[in-house]
Amino acid sequence: MKDLHSLPIAITMGDPSGIGPEIVAKLFGQAAGMPPAIVIGDEGVLTRTAISLGMPVRVRIISFPEDARFDPGLINIIQAGEPLPTDLMVGRIDARSGRSAYESVRQAIEFARAGRVRAITTAPINKEAMRAAGIDYPGHTEILAELGGAGGEVAMMLINDELRVVLVTVHASLRTAIEAITVGRELATIRLASDAARQLGVTTPRVAVAGLNPHAGENGLFGREDQDVIAPAVAKARGEGINASGPWPGDTVFMRARQGEFDIVVAQYHDQGLIPIKYLGIDHGVNITLGLPFVRTSVDHGTAFDIAGQGVASPSSLREALYAAAALTSGG
Repeated sequence: MKDLHSLPIAITMGDPSGIGPEIVAKLFGQAAGMPPAIVIGDEGVLTRTAISLGMPVRVRIISFPEDARFDPGLINIIQAGEPLPTDLMVGRIDARSGRSAYESVRQAIEFARAGRVRAITTAPINKEAMRAAGIDYPGHTEILAELGGAGGEVAMMLINDELRVVLVTVHASLRTAIEAITVGRELATIRLASDAARQLGVTTPRVAVAGLNPHAGENGLFGREDQDVIAPAVAKARGEGINASGPWPGDTVFMRARQGEFDIVVAQYHDQGLIPIKYLGIDHGVNITLGLPFVRTSVDHGTAFDIAGQGVASPSSLREALYAAAALTSGG
């Protein structure tokens, strides 16, 4: 059996009606030095997209990752589900695209769990399109958690050159997110954050935990969650030997991390963690799912229906995600 780092990375094409096919075609069209990778998606859509962009690539359909050849200018693709029609509209929610995007992820997970690909790197999906297809997941993280064979909690981590952020809750309303923050879930996320920082090369990670309420609750003046839930989880983590601290006020903790005081930040809910990451630049952000038995990285942006089909989408975040997957499975 091949070593993990000698296998290809599986790139899922994302929603075919969004910018996923474009950024995948551009990635391979500018492929000098990229790690071996295959695509899982719709062959017809990718071929037509590459032609329309004038990319110097050729799309070759394969059945299994082992069938891939990594010749210059060649994109190996595994067809996900039924082929899509040639008149599929871009920039619009379409149940057929939602189904295709889901099938891409599902097949990639199967290959990763079977040890037939090195890692998964995902282009963006559209939740409304999946829902229109009868697939009711809030996002990638939830699909991966259910189908990926996670042994416990999973968490979303976002990284760029300046910040590393892990979320306690992800795709949930603010009210639901607050209710979901428990001592156990908080502690599990702190553990995942510390382990992830080590995997990224930090020997003794300093984990900062953001507070939930303004000023981290101001000693109970603005809510009890920081005192009653987050602080006990931080104490338990420290008792396990994790260098965790907090809860720190959410309005300053990310700045302190950028200045080098902390190595990774645990954020309590989606926007608290993603706003600082995305403010620093979507093109260089990478989304990593923690707690899975395989590596999964992703772009840090959505399907961008407003610019789909215009040829202006940047593959930078996809490239960063691909190289992060390679680094995390380098075996070094």
